[in-house]
Amino acid sequence: MKEPKEIQLMRFDWAMKTVLRNKANFDVLEGFLTALLREDVFVEEILESESNQQEKDNKFNRVDLLVKDKMGRRFIIEIQNQRQADFLERLLFGTSKVIVENLGLGEKYSDILKVVSVSILYFNLGVGEDYVYHGKTEFLGVHNHLPLIIKRKEKDILTQSIVFKDKNIFPEYYLINVERFEDLIEGALDEWIYFLKHNAIKPEFHAKNIDKARQKLTLLNMTEKERKRYEKYIDAMLVERDVMETALKEGIAKGKAEGISEGIAKGELQKALEIAQRLKQQGLSIDLISVTTGLNFEQIESL
Repeated sequence: MKEPKEIQLMRFDWAMKTVLRNKANFDVLEGFLTALLREDVFVEEILESESNQQEKDNKFNRVDLLVKDKMGRRFIIEIQNQRQADFLERLLFGTSKVIVENLGLGEKYSDILKVVSVSILYFNLGVGEDYVYHGKTEFLGVHNHLPLIIKRKEKDILTQSIVFKDKNIFPEYYLINVERFEDLIEGALDEWIYFLKHNAIKPEFHAKNIDKARQKLTLLNMTEKERKRYEKYIDAMLVERDVMETALKEGIAKGKAEGISEGIAKGELQKALEIAQRLKQQGLSIDLISVTTGLNFEQIESL
């Protein structure tokens, strides 16, 4: 009997909650991060993340993991299943919090940790054609637009010799818009994003350690008790998604009922702004708010 082309795997957010915390399965995280950063990443330990404890009323929308690699960097790997109005602000707060909490009182600023934030999004954030975005801090010349290269004298870990290395301490952000991925495989990262989108890995995929994910994250490995927990999690997540979609439809219907979905009549700008603000607080995307109210991107962003 031939092996099926694709074996059903568990969702990555469930894997982050369960099996990926086991040291024996760090190779799965290493493979994903290696493909994303395009450099070999070796996970040293999983640190406790507090976000899910703090947001008990939102435990299915967001799942995250705090990872330490052998270079001492911290990776915040986060899955966001639904829209959140203050998403970018929370990203900034999350990286800043990790930096502050890992710099003890009286320690030198030179000991500040490098933090990399990786967001796996199951909704379209912003307006753009790509499905992976990378953000970082750069100092560019005002006149020549060339980057300022800052180097620091350090000891090489292996040789103990003094070397000069680029000092790159500012947080970096990766945004992966899973829904925008069109299943066109052009490299190792695309193989991982295919898995994130379909919960499946094709036999011909050859990205680093993706075979480990196919082996370790299969639903067939679950005990009956684990499978029931997983199915309960999926059901609860679908219920939460349905609640969000219902709120979206109600918001759009309300906007149309007030007669502003086709544009803003003279003298109705304030009413449109008030409705947009309510929709934004519900976590709706700017695109949908714009369609509902007739406001442009800049007007909604300013709320």
